[in-house]
Amino acid sequence: QVQLVESGGGLVQAGGSLRLSCAASGRTFSSSAVGWFRQVPGKEREFVTGISWSGGRTLYADSVKGRFIISRDNAKNTVYLQMNSLKPEDTAVYYCAADRLLGTRSREYEYWGQGTQVTVSS
Repeated sequence: QVQLVESGGGLVQAGGSLRLSCAASGRTFSSSAVGWFRQVPGKEREFVTGISWSGGRTLYADSVKGRFIISRDNAKNTVYLQMNSLKPEDTAVYYCAADRLLGTRSREYEYWGQGTQVTVSS
């Protein structure tokens, strides 16, 4: 069992930065891959980025490559999402998710946080 709690969302102007955190509890977190997804009303949940359990492998959606950075600190049971050069189209609820293997589809993840709102104003 893994419990996830996201934090760090908020309102930011275009071009600004935010850092999201995904804090986990549960003994299997350090051996779990973590993904970040986002969702806007009326649309499907979209993969943003993911990181393997060791941090040695990362994946990014094309829309965020070069702007977002995912990292993890297993000693703190936390995964971070540094978001730079934010655009209005990045506005969404951001969710972190965990499972054994790194994937890009939401159905590949069993454990989910409650989400944190990110709003980018133009």
